[in-house]
Amino acid sequence: MNKKILVPFFALVIASFGASAQFHVPMFQLGVKGGVNITKIDGKSFKDEFNYGYSAGAFATVKISNFIQIQPEVLFNQYNTKADTSFHNVLNVSNLKNVSLNYVSIPLLLNITPAKFISFQAGPQYGILLDQHKNLFENGKDAFSKGDLSLLAGVQLNIGSLRINGRYTVGLANINDATSSDKWKNQGFQLGVGFRII
Repeated sequence: MNKKILVPFFALVIASFGASAQFHVPMFQLGVKGGVNITKIDGKSFKDEFNYGYSAGAFATVKISNFIQIQPEVLFNQYNTKADTSFHNVLNVSNLKNVSLNYVSIPLLLNITPAKFISFQAGPQYGILLDQHKNLFENGKDAFSKGDLSLLAGVQLNIGSLRINGRYTVGLANINDATSSDKWKNQGFQLGVGFRII
C-alpha cells in the first residue's frame, strides 16, 4: 500500500481512538425507532426488483466502553416483493402478484463509535415470520421452522437524542418452506430514525 495512503489512514485511526476517550457514552440507553425497508427476495420465483416495506420497534444500547457498545433491538419488519411467473407454476397458484412477509426481528448489533456523532454497526438479525391467525406465543414456537437469519452492516448518526441509521441486510437462511427446487433469501436496505428516551 502507498505510504501516502498509509500515513493519513493511521492518523485517522489514532484520532478516532483519541476522540473516543474524550466523550462520554451513557451506560444504558433505551429508545423507539421506525423506518423503511427496501428489500427483495432472491430466487427465480420472484422478480429481481426492490420493493418498499416498513419497520417499527425499540432499541437499547449497552456500553462496553466509549468506543464499543452492544445494541439489541426488537422490530416489526414488513418485507414486500412481487412473484414471478415461475412462482405460479411451482406452487400452482394464480392471481398472486404481491407478496408481503411480516417478521418480528431481533437484531443484535456491535457498535463501533470512533466519535460521539457516528457509530459503525454490524451483527446478526433473527426474524420470526408471523402468522396472522396465531398469537405471539404460537408464532414463537414456529420460529425454528419459519425463522430468517440475516447479517446487518451499516452506519448510525447520533445527534443528541436522535438516531439516524442506514443498513444493508443479507439473508443467510433459505426461507423457502414450500418447495426444494429453489432457494429464497431476503436482502436489501433498511433506513431508520430513532429517538432515545432514556
